[in-house]
Amino acid sequence: MAQPAFSSVKLPGSLVEQARQAAQPLRRSVASQIEYWATLGQIVEHTGLSVQDARAAIEQYEAAAAQATAPVSVEALTQRLLAAQARGTLAERVREVVRENQSRAQ
Repeated sequence: MAQPAFSSVKLPGSLVEQARQAAQPLRRSVASQIEYWATLGQIVEHTGLSVQDARAAIEQYEAAAAQATAPVSVEALTQRLLAAQARGTLAERVREVVRENQSRAQ
């Protein structure tokens, strides 16, 4: 018996509302936004990163992007993350960034 292409799941209302707000400027549906977030989560989890490592890397990236003159699209960031994952350098680079940030904080 073939599995259906889609399944229903219960999600917290706050998550759905966050997805709605994030999806609107990108012209995504709420379901597409949640699927996008899940895909990014799978990539991060596959690299063996902790939530804290991933958050630190994202914060550093956002700080660097804010200083850059040309804005970076979400799609470009996703492609860079996927390429780094394929090379096997993403997890190590994030760990380096976390160590650097921790040493600066001390």
